[in-house]
Amino acid sequence: MCFYTQQTKKAVEVENRFNAKIKNKTLFNTSNVINGFSFPRTPIITNGDTSIIQHFQWGLIPFWAKDETIKKYTLNAKIETLHEKPSFRGAVKNRCLIIADGFYEWQWLDTKGRNKQRYLIKLNNDELFAFAGIWSEWINKETGEIINSYSIITTQANELMSKIF
Repeated sequence: MCFYTQQTKKAVEVENRFNAKIKNKTLFNTSNVINGFSFPRTPIITNGDTSIIQHFQWGLIPFWAKDETIKKYTLNAKIETLHEKPSFRGAVKNRCLIIADGFYEWQWLDTKGRNKQRYLIKLNNDELFAFAGIWSEWINKETGEIINSYSIITTQANELMSKIF
């Protein structure tokens, strides 16, 4: 599962790499560690308009949710169960790219889970890449605020990543 990412590139580098313009540059920032559990707004590109980079909240809130507490359970969406889970079913056609240049995984070094080693996974050339994702628009019924949110789509570890897990 992916709960921590990295995005250290400048806005112009992101725009050039994805051939898109950042909609609101005041929301753009860089970070060596982006913690999904803080539900940050990070740069994404939706299938609605691939020429714009927007900032959506990490932690998908389905359109039907009564409140936003569900987001702590929807940071990731397993592709193997994507169509089965009610949280994701309404968003499977809302595709997005989540922009990053690294992500973190931990290897457990003991059976009790107390000792672990953190690994930063990046491309060899430190280039930007994108995670596959799904997104949703949720309207807070009390305030009328619109919150656009997303989940990173994950899958089983490949041979390389399974050495860490």
